[in-house]
Order: sequence, then C-alpha cells, then structure tokens
Amino acid sequence: MNSISSAPLRAGRKEWSALVVLILAVTLLAIDGTVLYMAVPALTADLAPTATQILWIGDIYSFVLAGFLVTMGNVADRIGRKKLLMIGSVCFGLASVLAAFAPSPEILIAARALLGIAGATIMPSTLSIIRNLFHDPIQRSRAIAIWSAGAMAGGAVGPLVGGALLEHFWWGSVFLINVPVIILIVVLGAMLLPESKNPDAVRIDLVSAVLSVCSIVPVVYAIKHVISDGFDYLVLGTLLFGLAAGFLFIRRQRGLTTPLVDISLFKIPAFSGAVASNALAIFAFFGLLFFFSQYLQLVRGYSPLWAGMAEMPATIASLAVVLLVGVVLSRLGLGRAIAAGLLIGALGLAALGLSEGMPGYMGLGISLAIIGLGTGLAMTLSTDAVVSAAPPARAGAASSISETAYEMGIALGIGVLGSLQTAIYRANLQIPEGTPDPLAEAMNESLASAAGALGSSDAELLAVAQGAFTHGMQITAYIASLLLVIAAFIAWRLIPSTPISKEETRAEH
Repeated sequence: MNSISSAPLRAGRKEWSALVVLILAVTLLAIDGTVLYMAVPALTADLAPTATQILWIGDIYSFVLAGFLVTMGNVADRIGRKKLLMIGSVCFGLASVLAAFAPSPEILIAARALLGIAGATIMPSTLSIIRNLFHDPIQRSRAIAIWSAGAMAGGAVGPLVGGALLEHFWWGSVFLINVPVIILIVVLGAMLLPESKNPDAVRIDLVSAVLSVCSIVPVVYAIKHVISDGFDYLVLGTLLFGLAAGFLFIRRQRGLTTPLVDISLFKIPAFSGAVASNALAIFAFFGLLFFFSQYLQLVRGYSPLWAGMAEMPATIASLAVVLLVGVVLSRLGLGRAIAAGLLIGALGLAALGLSEGMPGYMGLGISLAIIGLGTGLAMTLSTDAVVSAAPPARAGAASSISETAYEMGIALGIGVLGSLQTAIYRANLQIPEGTPDPLAEAMNESLASAAGALGSSDAELLAVAQGAFTHGMQITAYIASLLLVIAAFIAWRLIPSTPISKEETRAEH
C-alpha cells in the first residue's frame, strides 16, 4: 500500500493537452531560429547587408536569447511561468511584425534582438511547466522527448517553411507567419496551461542579471570578430570584459541564498556532462545548417522550397527519436545512450562533408537523416538529464541553464562555424586577374553577394566562388564532426549509464 501511495501522480488527458501548447511554443521559437536561412539570398538582394551583417542577422536572435534566459527563468519562477509565457508571446508577435517590415539591415538586426528577448521569456516557461505537469519519471522523459523533438523539428522545418513562403512572398513573410501562431498559443495557453511558480522565490538580483548578459555576449562577439576580421584591441577588450563579468557572476552566485544559477548543480556529473554535450551537439548541428541552406540554393541551384524539402530527412529522423528513446535507455543507460547519439551525429556530419563534393542528392539526404537521428537522440536525453536533476521549485532556473546551453550552442555555431566557413571561403577564392573591381569585391564578400552581382552573366566566375564555398562547407562539416566526437567522450565519461529496466520502460504504457 505504501508503494502505491508514494508513487508519483501520473498525468492524464489535461496534462498531455497542455503539452501540445508548450510544444507549439518551442517549435515556433526553433523555427524562428532557422526560418531566415532560406531568405538570405532574397534578403541580400533587397537590403544589401555585408557578410558580417548577414551573420549578425542570423545569430543575434540566439545571442540575446541565450543572454537573457537565465534571468527570465528566474523571473518565471517568481511571477508565474504561465504569466511570463503569455507576456512573452505577445511581445514576440509584435517584434515579428517589426522584423517583417525592416527597411535596413540595422533595423532587422535590432528586430531580431527584440525577438530574442521575447523568446527568452517563453522558452524557460515551456520546460519548467513540463517539469511541474509530469511527476512520473517515465512520463516526464516521454514528454521531454516530445518537447525536444519539437525543438529539433522546428529548427529543421524552419528552412522548409521559409522556402515555401519565399516561393510566393517577399522575405519578410518568414517573420509575419509568426503572428497567427502566436495568437493560437495565447488563446490555447490561457485555457489549458496551469499556473505555477516557486512559492519561496525571492527578489531577483539585478546585478546578477546584468552580469549574466555581460558575460555571454562580449565573449561570443570576440570569437566572431577574431575569426572574421582578425585579432585586434577590440577583440582583446571585449574578451577580457566578458571573462571578468563571468568571473564576477560566478563569484556572486556562490554568495547568494537564491542565486540566478545554482552553481552547485554543476558538481553533479550527470548535470554538467549533459549541459556540455548538449551545447556541443547544437553548436555543430545548427552552425552547419545555417550555411547548408545557402549551399543548396547557391551551389546546387535549388529553389527555396526544394532546398527546404531537401533538409527534411533530418526532421523526419529527429521525430523518430520519440519512438526509440525508451528502448535505447533500457539497453544502454543515459550516458552511453547520449554518447551513442553524438557519435551517430558525428558520422552523419562527416558523410555530409564528403557528399557536398559529389553530384546527386542521395548522399546528402542519407547524411542528413543520420545527423537528425543522432543529434535528436542526444538532445532529448541530455535535456531530460538536466531537468530531472533539479527540484520542482527551481524548475525555471534549471531549465534556463539547459536552454542557455541550447541557445549558446546555436549562437556560437552560427557565429564561430559561420565565420570560419567565411574565412575558408575567402582563403580558397582564386579570383582571376582582370576581374572588374566591383565584381571582385562582391565575390570576396560572400557567395550570396557574388551570385547577386554576377547573376547568369559570368558562369565561370560564379563557378569559382561556388567551388570555394563548397570547400569551406566541407572543412566546416569535418570540424563539426570532430566536435561531436569530443561531446560523446564527455557524455560517456561524466553521465552515469545505469540502464532503465524493461519494467520501468513498459510502465508508461
């Protein structure tokens, strides 16, 4: 009788219905992180951004989102997770309208930053509400697997959504499509989502909130700048500033009764290993995906819609993870299962690098499916490991750590791997002598600029730029593959691998 009464309360239809709203929200955020990928060529033709501005348009969203997640996770714990999700959703819709009608690269970058702030109010609430909805460990693992699949699928579906819209509308439509989805989230969320908060929450430490942002954004900027423009005093200054802010942030957290980030959680191997391996997986996957969409359009000649369709194998494979996660856990245990997923993803990235230099689509499609399966499995399980380690009252703060690692992975992936890809492209670009200066400058700026300036008038010069871009993509894919191998080693060494029994796995049914 005791064992029955002490068993965790199992979720019913109401909880699973609420999960649908949370998945819709996180899928929208993930789509917004990648939907712009397909619009880069059209956006470049309309607004004429520089190569650096293109990178900022792509990753300022994730930079700002990552910078504010820790703070917003604690705000959610204090004022209510549902309330903050509703407020953030409305702000996200308004920022989407601003981005859709941005008249210049600078305004678009600012609008993307506002989207990041709004997104930071939404994402911690989704995962922390799940933590409070699903008390049974097996059901919670399944719910987080579905949530993670939504995030993974959203990131992969983004290019498809963007491609479909760009077939018929201008580039701003990739942002305007957010508005009806936001209305749906607000209406359904008001009806289905329960309110929850930390009953013992204290006033948020504003100094810590400022330090958390100042420790993330300057370091990321320094890394981007040194790869794209070389080392200078600006790099040194921003790097030192970010590191100093990070040191002060950690030191301050250790002295607070209720810190923004519970540093003690990182003493748990499963927690720290999961955060590190998840961040590296996201870094490799999304960093490559940003330029892969351009590769399909500008090198392979796919239309935006067909380029989005071409990336679907990764989406489909990531959704299959929901069906496999229980079996994999029962056979391997958490740490080995995450490591296996990362190694599968590494194999897919290496295969993608080889396939990019070969004709035909078959190799690309198979490689994407392998990547989606491996990284989807690793992301799902590592997210579950992070959330399960936290007490319910601190669910928002713990969730924000997991999601900060997720968004930092995206931001650093686009910024670092993107800048590295651009550097390799320029290093391998052999512009023939006698090329007019305006065309040479456009070719050296980026492949998107070269394609816009050359059009179909000079196939020879365009082929030179395409060859250099492809070589940069291949090298970047191999580097990303190596990073996943490192992440797999971290997961294998730090995360315990006690298998879940078959009886426990069946219990959810």
